[in-house]
Amino acid sequence: MSNAGTLGGLLGWLDAVPHPAMACEIAAGHVAVAAWTGGRLGLDGFALEPLSEGALAVSPLELNIVDTAAVSGALARALNKAHGRGKDVALLLPDQVVRVFILHFDTFPKRADEAAPLLRWRLKKSVPFDVEEAVVSYSTQPARGEGVDVVASIAQRKIVRQYEEVVEAAGLSPGVVLGSTLATLPLLDGERPTLLARVTSRTLTTVITRGEVLCVYRCTELPMGADELEPATLLEEIYPALAYYQDNWKETVQQVRLAGLGGRTDEFRQVLESELNCSVAALVASSAVENRLSGDAKTLVDRQMDALVGWMLNRGA
Repeated sequence: MSNAGTLGGLLGWLDAVPHPAMACEIAAGHVAVAAWTGGRLGLDGFALEPLSEGALAVSPLELNIVDTAAVSGALARALNKAHGRGKDVALLLPDQVVRVFILHFDTFPKRADEAAPLLRWRLKKSVPFDVEEAVVSYSTQPARGEGVDVVASIAQRKIVRQYEEVVEAAGLSPGVVLGSTLATLPLLDGERPTLLARVTSRTLTTVITRGEVLCVYRCTELPMGADELEPATLLEEIYPALAYYQDNWKETVQQVRLAGLGGRTDEFRQVLESELNCSVAALVASSAVENRLSGDAKTLVDRQMDALVGWMLNRGA
């Protein structure tokens, strides 16, 4: 697997190496840190520090960190509370920053120096910035038919560096950088076709997985945050992903997992179950969470730290 640039990967889609024992998420409204022990899933500590409004202006085009002092201060407080040890950290960025694509090729080069230019050429018309000024990471996965599918993530180098510099100023080394929802995916159930609808601030990321195959990845901006979002609006936003999956995979999604809706999860669950005719539940109800996590690690999934726990779960027990 090639890792061109600083963006790292996850699972069979984006193979992240190494696996730091600490993860940090910088999101639109907070900075969160979690650290854990050895090869087990026991937490050493965790913390979530809110960010003042306007400290971060999330965008794939322009520099994101508006108030460096505010973000650095929140990170320092979170690190102090989480009792993080060591210098290596997995840095999780907002989904809007890291664009993810599933590209089909009849054949795909095995050599990184041949694959990277091909990917940049394919992505050139799909992103609103210069691909030559971007960092790209990729991994191959089985295609539905012949050929090969490539999961590619791309972000502007100057934006990634801005986040990295804040973390480096705190004395940490961001060995892996990836989008927060990609880090969340290990929390999903196994072989059954599963849709994840994850709301962060005013962003909805819709993902469909089938075993270890990433079938759909879609990131859209919502007209409002989770507090004001209506179930009908969420349905409207996820229908394109459902239709694409059904058309291309010739089957329907068997279950839906919801994240980021807080105390309103049950309200959305009832509506989506009725409309989609499949099981709908909070992400914390996934078998991966129930069977492989315990104690504080499980409770964090419902506390805006699902991406940190997903990264920890990918690290494995």
